[in-house]
Amino acid sequence: MGLASSSVSSMLAVFLVLGLVLNLGVICNGGKTSTFVRKVEKSVDMPFDSDVFKAPHGYNAPQQVHITQGDQLGKAVIVSWVTVDEPGFSKVIYWSAKSKKKIAGGKFNTYKYSDYSSPYIHHVTIRNLKYNTKYYYEVGIGHTTRRFWFVTPPPVGPDVPYTFGLIGDLGQTFDSNKTVTHYELNPQKGQALLFLGDLSYADHYPKHDNNRWDSWGRFVERIAAYQPWIWTAGNHELDFEPKIGETKPWKPFTNRYRTPFKASGSTAPFWYSIKRASAHIIVLSSYSAYGKYTPQYSWLEEELPKVNRTETPWLIVLLHSPWYNSYNYHYMEGETMRVMYEAWFVKYKVDVVFAGHVHAYERTERISNIAYNIVNGICVPVKDQSAPVYITIGDGGNIEGLATNMTEPQPAYSAFREASFGHATFGIKNRTHAYYSWHRNQDGYAVEADSMWFFNRYYHPVDDSTSAQS
Repeated sequence: MGLASSSVSSMLAVFLVLGLVLNLGVICNGGKTSTFVRKVEKSVDMPFDSDVFKAPHGYNAPQQVHITQGDQLGKAVIVSWVTVDEPGFSKVIYWSAKSKKKIAGGKFNTYKYSDYSSPYIHHVTIRNLKYNTKYYYEVGIGHTTRRFWFVTPPPVGPDVPYTFGLIGDLGQTFDSNKTVTHYELNPQKGQALLFLGDLSYADHYPKHDNNRWDSWGRFVERIAAYQPWIWTAGNHELDFEPKIGETKPWKPFTNRYRTPFKASGSTAPFWYSIKRASAHIIVLSSYSAYGKYTPQYSWLEEELPKVNRTETPWLIVLLHSPWYNSYNYHYMEGETMRVMYEAWFVKYKVDVVFAGHVHAYERTERISNIAYNIVNGICVPVKDQSAPVYITIGDGGNIEGLATNMTEPQPAYSAFREASFGHATFGIKNRTHAYYSWHRNQDGYAVEADSMWFFNRYYHPVDDSTSAQS
């Protein structure tokens, strides 16, 4: 080989290397890592004598009152509460301004966990409610009666506006209280709350102190008694602890919190679906078997083709462990579930996936990673307008504190991330548009730290990425 040929070859090699470097820059350089830095402070649980944990006055007064959707279409509500002194009556009196008082009956249950014995836990389903109606209800019949209210959703339909709140990994610290207060006072006013798992963090204490389940129920009653919380199960609901003789997972959670799983053909309360206004919401369980042939897999395989986008254009999925996560916490824990189901999410054009677990905030672009088949080596997330946006909201404020250590450089798929506590809202406007915003606890109640206009993947599948909107 002559000098001229060698020189040309060297120059080509340089250009190739530069090209590879530039391409890697395109792959690796991500979106925005927030410049806001929250002061790193330890999260501390509020003491049992805090005002937010105060039990109501009166003999056998109902406490820990909360509601959730009781059917698939939004015409039923499950009312749950606890009595301490005696069982009393598992009955609810309910009425609207245009109807007479009616009574619905249910059942109560108790459970034991280690050396803890639960109070009496009541569950009553109110059925055949009218849409878009304010109902009052009373519990504690025969002893100390307490009154609450809720508003049923509008009829299911493609252009029905509705606003969901979003909170995950809440716990019961002073930061948790700030998150709940911020949600209460947010002027965007969520009408139902999508809870992304990890409720009380009772398992942080010796013997999974179930008194912390009771205090958490009293803590969230100020919202959960008035608007439905749609439950996702997280790892802190497992309460599996063979060392103290507790070998049955989910015991406190399933005794205290109900889901309408049977209405959608599910065989377990951890995965199910509901329709509410213009949304079809699918709840999945990161900690139940999800491989092929399992009950959850079979249910989801049948559920996704049932979604009628002309009736409910917005397809939302809730789960606990995120599939895309650029923090060095719980890194890749959701990977096996992603491998199982991501292709389905792209095929059926899921609009958004909300997760918790990582105690921080992150929003991705619309991306997928479904081309890999072991031998082809194609294993990089790519932009995909048929794919969902993935949003992690595990920043409720729990005792484990914030996830502050991020992977560097920020991946290209990550549009925005920040290590702060907060909550979010997802406001559906019509069949084509929804407005999403995330609110950090350090800001005023109306301040949006991150926001995005969502364009529906079925009716308006145009690019709604961060770069397209900037």
